[in-house]
Amino acid sequence: MKIVIQRVAEAAVTIDQQIHGQIKQGLLLLVGIGPDDGKEDVDYAVRKITNMRIFSDEQGKMNRSIQDIEGQILSISQFTLFADTKKGHRPAFIGAAPPDLARKCYEELNQGLGAVVPVQTGIFGADMQVSLVNDGPVTILLDTKQK
Repeated sequence: MKIVIQRVAEAAVTIDQQIHGQIKQGLLLLVGIGPDDGKEDVDYAVRKITNMRIFSDEQGKMNRSIQDIEGQILSISQFTLFADTKKGHRPAFIGAAPPDLARKCYEELNQGLGAVVPVQTGIFGADMQVSLVNDGPVTILLDTKQK
C-alpha cells in the first residue's frame, strides 16, 4: 500500500461538479493499493497515520498527531501511485491491485481510520477533482511494504 499523506488546512473532493467530501484542518490521503496488500498493511497504515506526529505544537515543532489536533481525514483512492514509468512515455498500471481487492482494502482502511478520527472519502473508481491547501507544505509517502 502506498499512501501520500498531505497535511492540509482544507481539502475537498468534487464529483460531477458536486462536493462529495470536505475537511478543514487534517490530512488528505491519496491511497494506492497493491496486489499483495491485505489486513496487515491496513492495520499498519491506520496505526501510522493516526499516530504520526506531523502537526505543529506551540513551539512550532511537528509534535502532534491528527488525534491530538482533533483533525479530519479526506481519503481518496489513487491507483496511479503504482504507475510504472520505466519504459516508454505512457505509464503502465499493472502494479496496482485488481479493482475488487483494491476496493476492499481501501474500504477497510477508511473504516479503521474512521474508528479513530472523522473520515470523508471520494468514490472508489470515480473521476474526481481534488482541491487542497497544503499546510507547511508537509507531504509524506507511507509505503507499508517498507516497514
